[in-house]
Amino acid sequence: MSVHLFGVRHHGPGCARSLLQALRELQPDCVLVEGPPEADGLVAFAGRPELAPPVALLLYAAAAPQRAVFYPFATYSPEWQAMRYANEHGVPLRFCDLPQSHRLAEEQQDAPDEVRDDPLRWLAQAAGYGDTETWWDHLVEQRRDSLDLFAAVAEMMTAVREVARVPEPLREQRREAWMRNAIRAAEKEGFARIAVVCGAWHVPALAAQASAKGDAALLKGLPKEKVLATWIPWSYGRLSFASGYGAGVASPGWYHHVWEHGDEAGLFWLTDVAALLRRHDLDASSAQVIEALRLAEGLAALRHRPRTGLDELLEAVRVVFCQDNAVTLRLIERELLVKDRLGDVPADVPTVPLVQDVQALQKRLRLPVRADTTDLDLDLRQGAHLEKSVLLHRLAMIGVQWGRRQQAQGKTGTFHELWRLAWEPEFSIQLIEASVWGATLEQAATARAIERGARAESLPELTALMEEILLADLQGAVEAVMARIQESGAATADAGFLLEAIGPLVDAIRYGTVRGTDTRALAGVAGGLMTRACIALPFGARALADDAAGILLRQLVAGDAAIRRFQDDALLAAWFDTLEKLARSDQVHSLIAGRGTRILSEQQHWSLDEAARQLSLRSSRAVQPLVTAQWLEGFLGGGGTLLAHSDALWDLVNAWLMAQPEEGFIELLPLLRRTFGSFTAPERRQLAERSLAGKRGQRLVATGPADLDLERARRVLPVLRSILGNATAAAAAQGE
Repeated sequence: MSVHLFGVRHHGPGCARSLLQALRELQPDCVLVEGPPEADGLVAFAGRPELAPPVALLLYAAAAPQRAVFYPFATYSPEWQAMRYANEHGVPLRFCDLPQSHRLAEEQQDAPDEVRDDPLRWLAQAAGYGDTETWWDHLVEQRRDSLDLFAAVAEMMTAVREVARVPEPLREQRREAWMRNAIRAAEKEGFARIAVVCGAWHVPALAAQASAKGDAALLKGLPKEKVLATWIPWSYGRLSFASGYGAGVASPGWYHHVWEHGDEAGLFWLTDVAALLRRHDLDASSAQVIEALRLAEGLAALRHRPRTGLDELLEAVRVVFCQDNAVTLRLIERELLVKDRLGDVPADVPTVPLVQDVQALQKRLRLPVRADTTDLDLDLRQGAHLEKSVLLHRLAMIGVQWGRRQQAQGKTGTFHELWRLAWEPEFSIQLIEASVWGATLEQAATARAIERGARAESLPELTALMEEILLADLQGAVEAVMARIQESGAATADAGFLLEAIGPLVDAIRYGTVRGTDTRALAGVAGGLMTRACIALPFGARALADDAAGILLRQLVAGDAAIRRFQDDALLAAWFDTLEKLARSDQVHSLIAGRGTRILSEQQHWSLDEAARQLSLRSSRAVQPLVTAQWLEGFLGGGGTLLAHSDALWDLVNAWLMAQPEEGFIELLPLLRRTFGSFTAPERRQLAERSLAGKRGQRLVATGPADLDLERARRVLPVLRSILGNATAAAAAQGE
């Protein structure tokens, strides 16, 4: 009976290669691997073609799935190769680390342990390396003569632990005690050749002659809770994070080359660099590959290193391919050092029904999960595209933001949706969390929508939720949320909330029409809100502070656009009547009255003469200048086109401005500048040209010095520049 300890780095290709060689020579009858015992039933999947690394074991608390831990594996992870060896040779394999049922329960009671200092950095510095990663890579991961590797690693770790005497946290002591107990249990079962695969740091502790009684005392009274486990896809990008057993690697893509190509990893990696640069239309030739390889080998020789490593390759790439261009180097590091790829998991892996339903939908709709970002252009008039849109909206409803909506340029109306997809491993946890809402995606999204509707506190929040519901085609949630909208609408007297709530409802009706959804009931609710808004607005716009008026102005603009999109003649007529009341009332805030006048003029419900009459009334001497300036901000805030093309409006605004005393004008200047500064560049140019033209739009022509006093004309330029900006000065200069 013998126990063989193999200390490894958790994602080390050299360790994995050496471990396979050692296992073939030892031919163990039992393999113990550092990992969670709750996942023993999932070991049999390792080695199946459908389970393609990188993948991870996901362990989560059954009562709170958000409390979870990952154990990721790449093809070159020693633990993964140990599992494959055990399955191929029919050798029993068990995980021997402290169960997560204890560790997750313990985390609920105690604060997590502080991160320890890395004692191996002393060895790296003594060997002339700047960091532990590079030192370990040269010493272990790129070795080919690996027969005595594990004995050397055990001796090194023993020396480091004895000399450094780093105090082990209690949790680490318990982990090592559990591993020793697992070894004792295997010995009692009569296994003759026991192979133990664990982190190199733990080897001295497992080889020590610790008493079973002492280990039992360490493990006594540990808290415990139910933990579930499953396989999930992982990505090389996520391998750079410490997780599970606290391990991560900085360059998973490079380690993939080391595993696949051994001594020729540098050549293959540089070839990939050239191919990557060519795909991005950058110069890269075979001669540069040869030159970079020779330079890297020369650097390694100068540094007395046994072989070319990643540091030398990156320096050669910077000089040969990038010409010291940091942007190109970052592209190479992102694409080839990480080399983001996503693993695959078979459909028969045990998991919650919701995850299985989502995976089935992804497969049926041909939407595979990918680690990189992909764009998806959907035409909702096609059935398959509509189903994909519904899937993405339902996932968003339960909090899984697999796809994010983009602005579709040059597409027709509401028939097109543009999505950007990027799958994150954390989505697996979110799906498990969402399983409390239902066993299928439709059930879970419906229940979640109803719950959100019950918790919503404002009418705009409810109507925005209704838009999401129709986009996700959740008919089961419509009735409940509709009832909440009607209830909240009846209790809401705030005209601004009513106006703000109309837009999402109208959009929901439009999307429902595109998607073939019956929205007649929703249209009735939207019409009711519009009627209530028309009744409440004339009273709600009175006696407002300036800040409150600014908020209501934004809500008024949004509500006006939504009501016109609704295309109901009776409601539109009622809305115009309401705007007339706002525009003519002296008790309504000037900002709101001005915008009401603007809307009526733009929609040709009022003539420009009527708008000019209102401006004349608002700019009379009986009205305070600040009130007039606020009215102008509301009226002109929608753009300067009306002012540029109406002689009556231009003359009134010009006369009012010229009539202001110097002190009053300076006081009004910030407000006027904000108003005119909101105009587009072409509008500001038109106004500047208009300021130099005659009353009927004809440009003045200078016939001689007596016809134009240039000195007096120049005095106006600072005033115009203050109001209209720099475009005035340029146009005036041209006019001279």
